[in-house]
Amino acid sequence: MTALEIGGASGADMETMRAWADAEGWNPGESDRFAFAVADPRGFLIGRLDGEPVACISAVRYGTGFGFIGFYIARPDVRGRGHGISLWRAGTDRLEGRLVGLDGVVEQQDNYRRSGFVHAWNNVRYEGVPDGTPRAADLPAVLDGDPAGTRFVDAASLPFPLLAAYDRRFFPEARDAFLSAWTGLPGRIGIAAVRDGRIEGLGVIRPCGGPWRIGPLYAGTPALASALARRLAAQAPGGAVAVDVPDANPAATALMDALGLTPGFEAARMYTGPAPELDLAGLYGVTSLELG
Repeated sequence: MTALEIGGASGADMETMRAWADAEGWNPGESDRFAFAVADPRGFLIGRLDGEPVACISAVRYGTGFGFIGFYIARPDVRGRGHGISLWRAGTDRLEGRLVGLDGVVEQQDNYRRSGFVHAWNNVRYEGVPDGTPRAADLPAVLDGDPAGTRFVDAASLPFPLLAAYDRRFFPEARDAFLSAWTGLPGRIGIAAVRDGRIEGLGVIRPCGGPWRIGPLYAGTPALASALARRLAAQAPGGAVAVDVPDANPAATALMDALGLTPGFEAARMYTGPAPELDLAGLYGVTSLELG
């Protein structure tokens, strides 16, 4: 049997990985790979048979103590031959000594538990057109229910250190290069809620093959999260969006129900140790199931 060759992913490989994720029904963002690449250029691995890509994984390092695994995919025609587990070992070896997180699809969760991962919460994908979504042309107006005294501004207009500091409330390590690309890539729209000079909420929406995805969605209150979600949805074709919502925040689940969005795809957030301390009460939508 031909041996699997494992190496770093090229730009073309990253597009292949995106296509495989799309085939799995994960609805990846059209430009996600550009932000992924700057997060950790060596963190994306591809497995080849006779030079042909057949499997992949991402094992991205953040700071000195955290890592995240995603993109764990083997092409359907080569499954059951051990190629996936070879990629898994290469990825976990790369993150040895760190607290590691992942979002595990249902069919893999038992395998992750056997590898030492512990369930923290579920991320549930909610989809639909949020009730009360305005037309994009109406965005300068104050919407019903918008919190008083709050300004909604282009996130790119704010000093980046403010955005980075706010993001750290919801993620275990600094991820400045990734965050800069994630919020600034062409075609994406980031909206920040600002009050008295402080960031009180942040949301980013990006084009996808299916419903445009919102992530992250951070907010100090459900009212702010609602206002951000509706403003972001106004930018999507037809207003249809998808948000990956942590069920560890009951207010987030209740908000999605109130907005009329429908739950569907579900993944388990798991860690190799105690879950990091995050502002879960303000986390209404995770940034990315692939990179955390």
